Amino acid sequence: MVKVQQGDTVVVFNPIGAAPGLTPPRFGADLALVSRNDPAYNGVANVSRGERVPFVIDGPGEYEVGGIFVRGAATDETNTAYALSWDEIRLVHLGALSGAELSTEVEEQLGAVDILFVPIDSLGPKPAAKLAAALDPRLIIPVDCARPADLEIFLKETGAPGVKPVESLTLKRKDLADKEAAVIIIKS
Repeated sequence: MVKVQQGDTVVVFNPIGAAPGLTPPRFGADLALVSRNDPAYNGVANVSRGERVPFVIDGPGEYEVGGIFVRGAATDETNTAYALSWDEIRLVHLGALSGAELSTEVEEQLGAVDILFVPIDSLGPKPAAKLAAALDPRLIIPVDCARPADLEIFLKETGAPGVKPVESLTLKRKDLADKEAAVIIIKS
């Protein structure tokens, strides 16, 4: 699960559901992007708090919600990758992608990437690193990585061994200007 916030607006990618071993989120979201209909990725009820009930996007298409532009691209029959344009920053979350390559059509739908959230468990560390390099993002954030050894392999493959996790990340467009495939790990 990835939480992105600007001001009071909260967007969540793949909110954690009620599945054994998973800790549901404790916040409300305005927009929930679900890449796969699976309890690990579709806990929309867990990000509904009080009057804050998220607008849910759970498949391919083009959407505009409160000034946030979203494009969902089907990577296979069960996964949707999302490109989100918000405050002049383009975020791409590959969901639970299992194929190590994207079709030209999907790459075109996702467009240029400022920040890439790439899943390690579903892809594997080396294919994830190769795909991240192919998409040429300014910033790479590995997600869904249960095994520390896989994260270490991913970091080595991306040329970022020794990167230490941070608690959270605050960025503005200008912060991305000098970045080129920089890797940041956010503690989960």
